[in-house]
Amino acid sequence: MKKIIIILSVFCFIVVAGMKPAHCNDSTGIHFFEGSWADAVKKAKKEKKALFLDISASWCGPCKMLKRYSFPNGEVGEFFNQYYVSMEVDGEVGEGIVLATKFMIDGYPSLFFMDANEKILMTAVGYHPANKLLELAKKAIGK
Repeated sequence: MKKIIIILSVFCFIVVAGMKPAHCNDSTGIHFFEGSWADAVKKAKKEKKALFLDISASWCGPCKMLKRYSFPNGEVGEFFNQYYVSMEVDGEVGEGIVLATKFMIDGYPSLFFMDANEKILMTAVGYHPANKLLELAKKAIGK
């Protein structure tokens, strides 16, 4: 059974990786905060925004797919940039290790939608196409 799941996962990854991204433009996608998690939380409180945290790993195929197809999407970027302070970390490096432990991740990528006080509103694991990611983000904050 494990072999079948692994084979299907690899097959799905190959198929999706070969697809061209829709509406992909780096300048219009999610703008990720560059700094510490504490600073991201302060920024969210100051700007009265929610927090979005992507904990990924450098070797993770679904993580790469999110970064290539979903995060650069213009619609996704417009919504996230308006309502969230977004941050991405590698769960196996530096502060990412601390955050992966703190939020007890189930796998990569782990996506956390939180209020400005770090209360988790919703979580998701794995790859989500741009439209599904946008649905999750809207649902998390009641939009």
